[in-house]
Amino acid sequence: MQYSKLADLYEKLESTAKKLEKRDVLAEFYKKSDSSIGKVVMMSTGSVFPAGSLDLGLARGLMKKIIAKSSGSSLDAVNKTFKETGDLGLTAEHLMQKKKQVSLGSHVLTVEKVFSNLKELPNLTGKGSQERKVDLVVELLSHASPKEARYIVRTVIGGMRIGVAEGIVRDAIALAFEKEPKEVEHAFNVLGDFGLVAEMAQKGDLKADAKLFQPIRVMLAESAADLKEAMEAFKEPLVQTKYDGFRVQCHKDGNKVRVFSRRLDEVTHQFPDIEQMVKANVNAKQCIIEGEVIAVDSKGNPQPFQSLSRRIQRKHDIDKMVRDIQVQVNLFDVIYLNGKSLMNNPLKERWQELKKIIKENKSFCFADTIETNDYEKAEKFYQNSLKMGQEGVMVKNLSASYQPGKRVGFWLKIKPIMEPLDLVVVGAEWGEGKRAKWLSSMILAARSGSELLETGRMASGFTEDQLEQLTKKLKPLIIEEKEKIARIRPEIVIEIGYEEIQRSPKYPSGFALRFPRLLRLRDDKSPKDANTVKDIEKLFAMQKKRK
Repeated sequence: MQYSKLADLYEKLESTAKKLEKRDVLAEFYKKSDSSIGKVVMMSTGSVFPAGSLDLGLARGLMKKIIAKSSGSSLDAVNKTFKETGDLGLTAEHLMQKKKQVSLGSHVLTVEKVFSNLKELPNLTGKGSQERKVDLVVELLSHASPKEARYIVRTVIGGMRIGVAEGIVRDAIALAFEKEPKEVEHAFNVLGDFGLVAEMAQKGDLKADAKLFQPIRVMLAESAADLKEAMEAFKEPLVQTKYDGFRVQCHKDGNKVRVFSRRLDEVTHQFPDIEQMVKANVNAKQCIIEGEVIAVDSKGNPQPFQSLSRRIQRKHDIDKMVRDIQVQVNLFDVIYLNGKSLMNNPLKERWQELKKIIKENKSFCFADTIETNDYEKAEKFYQNSLKMGQEGVMVKNLSASYQPGKRVGFWLKIKPIMEPLDLVVVGAEWGEGKRAKWLSSMILAARSGSELLETGRMASGFTEDQLEQLTKKLKPLIIEEKEKIARIRPEIVIEIGYEEIQRSPKYPSGFALRFPRLLRLRDDKSPKDANTVKDIEKLFAMQKKRK
């Protein structure tokens, strides 16, 4: 398929804010996509990777140099045009229109070629990798029309502006191939890849089940006001420590093991010690198991999440990080075992199966657990979890199946303080005085359907190290700047503490946080894992109840 057709699609999607119209435009396009359907669907979301997967890894500064090289313009001209447009995609389009001659040997770009080049970018590492990345993008832009250049650049930097969220893609696939949206959603939750789901829907078969080395969207928990409420919710409750850690999903087939995060990113490279633990301590030929990883010191004592965060981000000197920051894996579920999915089995059975296949040691063990209806025993367990430095407890329904990608009330989390919020940074303001070099006021947003709605700002309580760290992460994600305000590509999730939630007509969410403070960067979460406006509304009601 010619890429120009996809560029025309992007332009149509960009021209309307109506969700049903976007769905219909996409559905019609999907019907005509034939053998390229998987790539087309992925690229219609503005990416070449499944949700939560790899970033293309090209910062704004490097993208400016690529535009200059491709268009035959100076870097000054690129900066000047960007200042006028506030959009690198439009900058590329304008400069390509001024390009004096078409490249020799220029040919028509295809969706397959653009997809192939962009998908290669994250795989390039080591010496000379940046030059090779530049060459791959320059190759595309050199053969692109001005409009095509606009959308290639936007895809690379993750700023498509076409307003296509998961729900719209789900409904478009369902409409295009005469399936129920719930069928499409279930397949996506199991497979985590709309491209693959669309290929299945096109063939008429949407039966999706757990598959080795295809990460599954994890089951999620809801908040409960207190332990008593949670205990009363289920006839057969299981109570487990809620760790201050990093959730992993480990896939094993014989001697091959891969480790995935809750974002569906593969982190086997960052955690070779976990890979070895699974090989040595799991007595099953095939399985998918889940657990929470925490950092521990040499005596096995839990360490703050920030220590673990350093390992999640690290791409180099892995052996040193393994020695310096040891981990403990606390296992709590098995959802696939020796060729059979266990997702429809009750937790009681899954827990028993897990206990059969694990050889425990101090680094690879079961999550601290009790099965009881006795509130006093559960309260004692809860307090002990807090004394260990963990966040609280999870109360789970032993009769419930595993529901990937959903908060269905089968798992309830209890913490001693108001639940912190995971919010997305959608904007920031440059500081003043000695803070002028940092983005020092963060504009935060919560999810509402396919949108991100602002819930206020966080402008105080940062250390200089935190400001420097955040600015370093946010600068490559700047999409547009007006005076001192930068609009940020929604990619960074931060955990926020606060004194209370207040009603506020000032912000689109209808809520604001009183005295918000940064607790930590959530490197293990993507924007789709952030809290929703409904979560905030529920916490607001719980807050009133506690008072």
